[in-house]
Amino acid sequence: MTETPALKTTALEAKNPFELRVNRSQGYSESAIKQALTTGDVGFLHSFTTGSTVDGPGVRVVAWTSGCHWRCQYCHNPDTWNLSNGTPVSLERAVDELKKYREGLNVMSGGFTLSGGEPLMQDRFAVRMFSAAKAMKVHTALDTNGHLGERLTDDELKSIDLVILDIKTWDPERHQQLTGKGVGPTLDFARRLAQLNRPLWLRYVLVPGLTDDRIDVSNVANFTAKLGNVERIDVLPFHQMGRYKWKELGIPYKLERVEPPEPALVERVLDQFRAVGLKAV
Repeated sequence: MTETPALKTTALEAKNPFELRVNRSQGYSESAIKQALTTGDVGFLHSFTTGSTVDGPGVRVVAWTSGCHWRCQYCHNPDTWNLSNGTPVSLERAVDELKKYREGLNVMSGGFTLSGGEPLMQDRFAVRMFSAAKAMKVHTALDTNGHLGERLTDDELKSIDLVILDIKTWDPERHQQLTGKGVGPTLDFARRLAQLNRPLWLRYVLVPGLTDDRIDVSNVANFTAKLGNVERIDVLPFHQMGRYKWKELGIPYKLERVEPPEPALVERVLDQFRAVGLKAV
């Protein structure tokens, strides 16, 4: 399968991951999409961004995939929910894009991060991208909700230097309400990474009224501390930078009036993680 000439000229790099991108795989048949997902020959990407310092160690190139089976109420990129919004990009082109930056990434102790959307919806493309990055001696990171972690074999996980895992909240009912999915598979994936001793960062998005419950935070902190492979906790304050996308896409947005957390609340949650011996920033 190859890209059409029109797709070959489509710019991949975005100014930032909040850029709205839709309907970029028009003309791709359902059978072609299924074949791409099976082989990994083609990936469906929202964009590439460069110079990130928050998506893994050092300075990073980040490939943002399209397609996500969760519907998080606070998602700032709902345009990545649908695979059809992504640009079909051949594996070869994606690898060539990464090659442009490999020397700089190594100099700056950075690497390549695959994020989304949910990258493991395109697990074969993800595995092949990570293998190509490792062949370039580029550090690799996977940013995932972990729900589809069983799609990766233990050997495939070895090509991923770091997993950045999003745990949304602890209470099963609250998690279902918040994301549309259960929390169990995410926790199972975290336990599996611990058994394999694979480096792990945890991301926890702090949304006032949704993910700030003291008991929930305490349960996430205690669970994470017991894993033994967690290097860092990123507490990410909720923001409204993606609100305009919900309006543009015609999706009802429940958090219209939710304000970012106060500094005191952020510090309280950080302290809860630090109290059990975790590095929280």
